[in-house]
Amino acid sequence: MEQEPLRVELNEFLPLRDVVFNALHKAILTGRLKPGERLMEIHLADQLGVSRTPIREAIRKLELEGLVMMIPRRGAVVAEMTVKSMRDVLEVRRSLDVLSVELACERITEPELERLKQASDEFAKAIKTGNATVMAKADIAFHDIIVEATGNLRLKQLLNNLAEQIYRYRFVYLQDDIRHDMLVIEHADIYDGIRERKKEIAAAAAKKHIDNQEISIIDHIKTEKNRV
Repeated sequence: MEQEPLRVELNEFLPLRDVVFNALHKAILTGRLKPGERLMEIHLADQLGVSRTPIREAIRKLELEGLVMMIPRRGAVVAEMTVKSMRDVLEVRRSLDVLSVELACERITEPELERLKQASDEFAKAIKTGNATVMAKADIAFHDIIVEATGNLRLKQLLNNLAEQIYRYRFVYLQDDIRHDMLVIEHADIYDGIRERKKEIAAAAAKKHIDNQEISIIDHIKTEKNRV
C-alpha cells in the first residue's frame, strides 16, 4: 500500500511546533508511524529537518490525545490499537451511520442524491489507485454527503468528535486489498437503499459495511500482534 513520506508542510501562519505536531499526527493516523513504534526525538528531528524542541512538544501533545504513550525504559511510542478500543469506536459509529442513512432516506434531495452517486463512483476510481490517502479522502466524501443530507447538526457533531479515531481505523481496513471490491459494492448498496428511500435496506447495508470493517481490523490487529 502506497504511503506518503514523513515530512512537514510549512505554514507561515502556524508556529513550528504546530506544524511538527500536524506532521506526526497525520503520520500516526495514516499508519506511517505504526502502533508500538518508538518516537526517537533525534531521529524524527533529522527526518523533519527541525530541532528536538518542537518534536518534544508535539510528542507531549500527542500523548494528551491518547495517540502516544510513555513507556518506562522505552520512552515515547505510538499507542497500540486494541480490539477493545476499536470495538468501542465502531459500536458508536455503527449506530450513528445507521441513523444517518435512515434519516437520509427521508430527507435527501435530488441534487444530494446525484452527488452521492458521483461520490460512490469516485470511490470506485480511488480504490484502483492503491493510494491509501486518496481512498480515505473518497471514502470520507461519500459518508459526509449522507450525514449532510440528514440536516441534523447534533449528529454531525457526534461524528466529528469520532473523526480522528475513525480515520486511524479507516486506514487499516483500506490496506486490506482483498476487501477493496467489496467496499465498492457496499457503498453502492448504501446508495441504492437511500435512492430507493428504503430505510431497512439502507440501514442493513450501513450495518454490514461497519461489521465487515470490524472483521478486517480485528484480523489486522491479531496479525500485527503475532508478529511481535
